[in-house]
Amino acid sequence: MEGTALGTELTASPHSWTELTELLGRAAELGLEVVPLVQSFGHMEFALKHEQFAHLREVKMFPNALNPHKEEARALVRAMIDRVMELHRDLRWFHIGCDEVYYLGEGEESKQWLQQEGNTPEKLCLSHIKAVASYVASSYPTVTPIVWDDMLRGISEETLAESGVPQLVQPMIWDYAADLDVEGKVLLIEKYRRCGFSKVWFASAFKGATGVNQSLTLIGHHLKNNLQWLKVASSIPADVLQGIALTGWQRYDHFSVLCELFPVAIPSLAVCLQALENGGYSERVKENVEKLLGMSNLELDTFMSTSTGTFPGSNILTLVTEVSFYLKSSVDELLERNRYVTGWFSPYHRKRKIIHPIIMHHFQPDAVSLLSKWNTVVQDLQAAMEQVFHKCTIEEWMEENVHPSLEKLQQVVDDLDKAIKAQN
Repeated sequence: MEGTALGTELTASPHSWTELTELLGRAAELGLEVVPLVQSFGHMEFALKHEQFAHLREVKMFPNALNPHKEEARALVRAMIDRVMELHRDLRWFHIGCDEVYYLGEGEESKQWLQQEGNTPEKLCLSHIKAVASYVASSYPTVTPIVWDDMLRGISEETLAESGVPQLVQPMIWDYAADLDVEGKVLLIEKYRRCGFSKVWFASAFKGATGVNQSLTLIGHHLKNNLQWLKVASSIPADVLQGIALTGWQRYDHFSVLCELFPVAIPSLAVCLQALENGGYSERVKENVEKLLGMSNLELDTFMSTSTGTFPGSNILTLVTEVSFYLKSSVDELLERNRYVTGWFSPYHRKRKIIHPIIMHHFQPDAVSLLSKWNTVVQDLQAAMEQVFHKCTIEEWMEENVHPSLEKLQQVVDDLDKAIKAQN
């Protein structure tokens, strides 16, 4: 196995050209080799959602897949590849995506094409992959295209071999399950070898893949996933495996919410990388990871209710953990299970600004104190996130994970003030 890569897929970047150049320079200084990924078939929402590109959709209603029959669609892909290539020097690999091309063959042009004798959805898929890969190979001869393998898995050996695709790309076999089928993967790799693929990559995950709106990372799941991939690696010839990419998902697709923030998942990344580096996971590896992260309470099979560390971004992990574990539960406890609130300050009372002066003293201090506490935590988290994330990311995460509970609490305190004033 030659390399380990961290997978983060960029479909739209708020960064300037200068920032990206600095980032790539810093990566080079640290000995990190960057492999860009540009989606070129499925997961094209970032482009096809826009009116100017909507006519390039495979199915008119759905912005996910590119129409492989349109020359303008291929021109768009070539332009994106060229733009990214401009920024990257001395690349060895370039990932062209091509996973989950849902509804391929269901566009009007595809339906007509498929009516012709010998044409199949599999051949349609392979012809587009071949066109994109051929462009990379001819325009950038020192760069090898990588492609996600899921659209290839069900295609017959004969069709794959005849397509010419195996001579152009290296497939990246992805599976993020903790109980990944090792024997099935070995058989799949053998099939790819017989078709003519010279090398393969594996793709595991260190964050994402366990819940579309997950805010904390379940390290044990990702560790098991990576350990299963180690079993696959030990069951195939050493020269077949080019490397393994540990994918870190920002979101499930372009329109879904954010899953775990990167700083939250750094302990998972460290555990998974050390497991791959050491060929397994042991108490010694665990101690090494804890030392590297400045953590003393690394839990694998449960979410850590308190998380502290000394690694960059550890303050975000600490505060996100506090919010995820205790914000909603503490607000719900006050608003839904405190009998003074449910019995004497219900929505009916709040609407009419009615409050018993004696009862008020049983919960007003708690409500005000709780609001003050969470406002402080959220302000600290906001400040920590501003050191790392763009404004739009912070805004989205706060709206999804903080505002629903905090606004409910704020509203109760405000209603209480109004009711007290009305009494006076």
